[in-house]
Amino acid sequence: MAIRPYECALVPAVRVGAQHAAPLLAVSLWLFGCGGGSPLLHPAQTLPMGDVRAAGGMSANIAAGGLASGLRGARNIAASDASAPFGSNSGYAKGALVAAAIAPGLAPFVAARVGIGQAFEGGLAYTGRAVRVDMRRGFDFGPWALSIGVGGSATLYGSQQGTDLPNVDLSAIHGYGADLPLLVGYKSDAGLYMVWFGARGGYEHVAIGALTSEPDSVPESTASTQLDANRYWGGGVVGVATGFSRVHVALEFSAAYQAVHGTYNAASTTVQGLTLGPAAALWWQF
Repeated sequence: MAIRPYECALVPAVRVGAQHAAPLLAVSLWLFGCGGGSPLLHPAQTLPMGDVRAAGGMSANIAAGGLASGLRGARNIAASDASAPFGSNSGYAKGALVAAAIAPGLAPFVAARVGIGQAFEGGLAYTGRAVRVDMRRGFDFGPWALSIGVGGSATLYGSQQGTDLPNVDLSAIHGYGADLPLLVGYKSDAGLYMVWFGARGGYEHVAIGALTSEPDSVPESTASTQLDANRYWGGGVVGVATGFSRVHVALEFSAAYQAVHGTYNAASTTVQGLTLGPAAALWWQF
């Protein structure tokens, strides 16, 4: 099956020479990464009016605790009971909710931010399975700054492919969400380095189903899957950027507590746990 450049999919393992490993890895992450991470990857300081910062990189979304257990349990259930993915097994439902709402894995990150005056800044980011638009207001205190923002996101229908859980069709996932980031940060006089830290929380709704103008028309591939989930999360973020002139390398790490409640086929359940989100990007400011 052909994969469009913007689609995410599982990447098969291949044997390559050491000299080709790094380029292949970079291309694989860029084209096929599919995790549900959505990093900020920007400092607390807002851009001056008219300045633009473009960023390109990658992020990882790692499920831990109850989230990892739920996904692992669903895989074991599917291996031992072929009928479980089509019934009302609550254990399998937990794994399905994690795969759809948390989406552990790697993903590309492409973003642009622009200063719009009065210490306001807007941003647009693409994270593989979703797009995020945000607005924030900065407050400067010498080399220190505080920023408060709000973001809205949309999970893109048809942008994600591949799962090892039977009857969980991630190509039919879609949804929406919102988040509130609060950052405090320091910037050196010459802009040689920047450090930021803060808190972030949000909500997301995702569902698996066909988007069609004909309510009675449901493709065979999605007819047996009914998934609807609400995710609430909150946690902390810390980041650092260093560079010279208008080019910087940024690293960020986040940790969040996630609670997902929803239904999968006839089973209603809740799964909770931690996610870890390392991310990196290269900035160009102009």
